[in-house]
This record gives sequence, structure tokens and C-alpha cells, in this order.
Amino acid sequence: MSLPYDGAISKFYETHAPQSVHDAIAAANTSKHIANPTYPYPKRMSGKKYRAHMAALQLELAKFHNWIKTTNQRIVVVFEGRDAAGKGGTIARLRENLSPRQTHVVALSKPTDREAGQWYFQRYIKHMPTAGTMTIFDRSWYNRAVVETVFGFCTADQRAKFMDQVVPYEQILVQEGITLVKLWLNIGQAEQLRRFLARETDPLKQWKLSRIDVDGLHKWDAYSDAIRDTLSRTHHDAAPWAVVRSDDKRRARIAALQQILLQFDYTGRDLSAIGDMDPQITGGPEVWHV
Repeated sequence: MSLPYDGAISKFYETHAPQSVHDAIAAANTSKHIANPTYPYPKRMSGKKYRAHMAALQLELAKFHNWIKTTNQRIVVVFEGRDAAGKGGTIARLRENLSPRQTHVVALSKPTDREAGQWYFQRYIKHMPTAGTMTIFDRSWYNRAVVETVFGFCTADQRAKFMDQVVPYEQILVQEGITLVKLWLNIGQAEQLRRFLARETDPLKQWKLSRIDVDGLHKWDAYSDAIRDTLSRTHHDAAPWAVVRSDDKRRARIAALQQILLQFDYTGRDLSAIGDMDPQITGGPEVWHV
């Protein structure tokens, strides 16, 4: 079987990955183990516990969805994070039982020539929700702060302008009546590489890989610097960051849904069903780990 990008991910693992990453992947010798020595749990959450909690959260999401519709809320949820941190899977669990008429997922591709000539935030504004709906961004305007910066797709001046404008931009959205929830999903280097290796050999998941993923393997430290700077400068009262440590997909999905549900006093909210958030897994930028 041919591997995408001529097996570049396997080659990186064999010839360029730090020894600590090799050791962490080797230590996680089954799919139940987490390949991140700094993660607070050595094994992923049990399937039984995960399914029970997720079922309860799905019922809460149904109440939440009805409340959005009946009270004409406008809600934006931004999902950001490192590649392979589980954004897509978490978004799928968020929207799986919600009406597509009231819940929209936006995953924008590279800007067109026309969009590249516009104000940077302009193409995102047209996707903002109307009354009674929720918009979910699978990556967002924060591309400029991280991916574009790491790969040189924007200039230093463009990034500086972005940083000058992003907090006022988000404050305007909130002043307009939009509730903005920002989630950052993070993952350790070894767990990320292990997921990439699994995708590389799985014909059903190879489509998830991109040239950016492959080239980004060599830019771990640059990503870390950009993420650290972004979280510190864009965590503000109107739209704070909620960070989710995502080395265990099951714990991450639960934590992300909890972060969303606990921000709203929707009709019929059951705090016992939502459950207490695990401070070792989720919180503000202080729980972010390289």
C-alpha cells in the first residue's frame, strides 16, 4: 500500500523525531495508553464511563439547542488547536443530535484572491449566526496568529495588525449580542505523532493528512512559541480561552462539551448530568502544556 506524501510521517519518526518522543510512543504500547508522560492519566477513560457521560451530555445539548432557538440566542464556538488534537471528532459529538438548520459548521479553506484583498476578518463575519442559531468554527481567524505565522504565510506586520485588532473585534461581537466560546485543544508531541502514524497507514483516514501536517512535524517549537504568545495575548474577559488537554480523546470530548454547557444558564440545565470539570484536563491558558 502506498503511503501519503511518500511516507514522510514514517520517515520523520525514524530519522528526525526526538528520542523522548520515541520513548513515549514505545511506552504507550497499547491503544489504551497515552503517549504523553506529562498527561495526568496513563490510560484513556474507559469506554463504559465515557459512553454513559456522553449520553448524559447529549441530552443536555438537546436542551441547550432548544433554548438557543426559543430565546433567539446567537452563539459562536471556536475550535482551535494543534493538528490531530481531535477538533473534528469533538465537533461531531457537539452537533450530532442538533438540527443542521440551527447549527452550522464553518471550515474555511485557503482565502480566494478576492478574500486575500479584503480586511482579514471580513470573510469570517459573513458566517456569524442569526437569532436562534449557533455557528461552530473548525479553525478560525486564529489561523493568522499560529499557522500563517509558523509557515510564513503572513508578514510580521500582518500578524502585529491582527494582534492589535483581534481583541477589539471579539469585543464588538460580544457587544452585538453574540456569545463567543473559544476552545483550544492541545496535544503532546508524541501523541500527535502516534496519531499521524496511524492515519498514514489507514486508508479511511489518510484524507485527514495534509502537506501542512507533514511539514509541521519539523516546526513543533515554532508552533509552541506562536501558541503560547497567542493564548497570552488574546485571553480576555469578553472571550476567554478554555484549554483542553486532548491526549485522551474521550476525556477531551467530555471536557469540551462541559466547557460549552457550563457557560449558559439554559432552561432545564442539569449540573449533575454535566458533571464537574477535571482541572487537570481543562481550564484557562494555565493548563496549556507544550
